[in-house]
Amino acid sequence: MKTQIAIVGAGPAGLLLGHLLRAEGIDAVIVERASADYVLGRIRAGVLERTTTRLLDRLGLGARMHAEGLPHDGFHLTDGERLIRIDIAALTGRQVVVYGQTELTRDLMEAAPGRGLHIIYEAADVALFDVDSDAPYLTYSKGGRSHRIDAAFICGCDGFHGPSRKAMPAAVAASFEKLYPFGWLGILSDVPPCNHELIYANHERGFALASMRSATRSRYYVQVPLNEKLDNWPDDRIWDELAIRLGPETAAQMTRGPALEKSIAPLRSFVFEPMRHGRLMLAGDSAHIVPPTGAKGLNLAASDVHYLSEALIRHFRHGDSDAIAGYSKKALARIWKSERFSWQLTRLMHRFPDNDAFDRRMQLADLDYIASSVAAQTVIAENYVGLPL
Repeated sequence: MKTQIAIVGAGPAGLLLGHLLRAEGIDAVIVERASADYVLGRIRAGVLERTTTRLLDRLGLGARMHAEGLPHDGFHLTDGERLIRIDIAALTGRQVVVYGQTELTRDLMEAAPGRGLHIIYEAADVALFDVDSDAPYLTYSKGGRSHRIDAAFICGCDGFHGPSRKAMPAAVAASFEKLYPFGWLGILSDVPPCNHELIYANHERGFALASMRSATRSRYYVQVPLNEKLDNWPDDRIWDELAIRLGPETAAQMTRGPALEKSIAPLRSFVFEPMRHGRLMLAGDSAHIVPPTGAKGLNLAASDVHYLSEALIRHFRHGDSDAIAGYSKKALARIWKSERFSWQLTRLMHRFPDNDAFDRRMQLADLDYIASSVAAQTVIAENYVGLPL
């Protein structure tokens, strides 16, 4: 098979990229190792910046997001006793939209056949070859047979564990990583949210987050040690701990219910440079990971796709390859700023094992300053809604 663009990975980054290219008449094929049902079964966050919502609108795929998504004008920080509201609408003139990543992925998947976007699911053993030549290709196996796709460019949107990043020569690459000594224990439940906006809590027992997927489905998290076992956390214990860490005002509004899903996710910050080598470009989690504290993961993938699609469209439509050459530098400038924000918010809101009484007082002093400073709230709001492209 021959195509102009071979995309590895049918998550949001790969699907968005494929749709943007097809909208410009550029051929694209996506290969995905998992089944379509498995892709849709992934439970992920869904706080969308304007960058992401505008891409969906540009594709004409934003109708369900606007009908079912929850626009948010702000969010809250708390020290367990008081709520500090960050009014992002008043401070920036923008909103975010809560719309589950699963639903965004569904919209992109269901629109693919009608728009000529070919997706090959259950493509095993994907391998990339000759990415530094003018004729890169990839191979995969399916149905007991080996297959090959020749392309002008290969775009790796296959996540942290995919093969694309591994195809980058070690001699030209560098990675930067910070592993955090805790994880997030999450519970998903069909109960109404305790607040119509997100609440990020700093408590002496650890971090907690009150979030939602819809007006009837809530998502909560508590900070736990990395070696914690899920079996140690029956539903009642999670709800009790959330009530303590979120504080009495929030706990009074919290509805308890059985868990639809529970999991423990480790936290890391990770950046891989460069994001382009020869005819191979990376986007999304294949090139960077952020702690979920700042709600940046999906949105950074969307901004990568914005830059990458523009570069490829200019190449094929106008014979201009300068944007392809500059893709990595442009994308990384925004990525590092988002990494910074997520890292700072993670340090502000979590209890680290080596924190002492002084560190705790510094966190509380920071929160007190944020509560009284419009300037500090503006910095947080600008980063939360997404920095300019």
